[in-house]
Amino acid sequence: MPKGYVIAQAVVTNATQWAVYAAAAGEAIKKYGGKPLVRGGRMEIAEGEGRARNVVLEFENLDAARAYAYSPEYAAARKLREGAGYLNIVVVEGA
Repeated sequence: MPKGYVIAQAVVTNATQWAVYAAAAGEAIKKYGGKPLVRGGRMEIAEGEGRARNVVLEFENLDAARAYAYSPEYAAARKLREGAGYLNIVVVEGA
């Protein structure tokens, strides 16, 4: 069965508040069996538009990735992010 991935591209406007969100999201990631493959780090935009902060999380399968993304734990973390930045998140099935 293919892995599931959560991919996020973010703009952080308040690093201190974002760190609170990230800690809560990290606990939810662990609970749903996620493994961070990419979390920040150096980047460059090779084509199109991009954002400075990129995250790729790997899950056992698409259902597990979706369970995390729509979980009450992540919803609570998302509330902590309000006013600290914005992001796009997609849930994708691996090849």
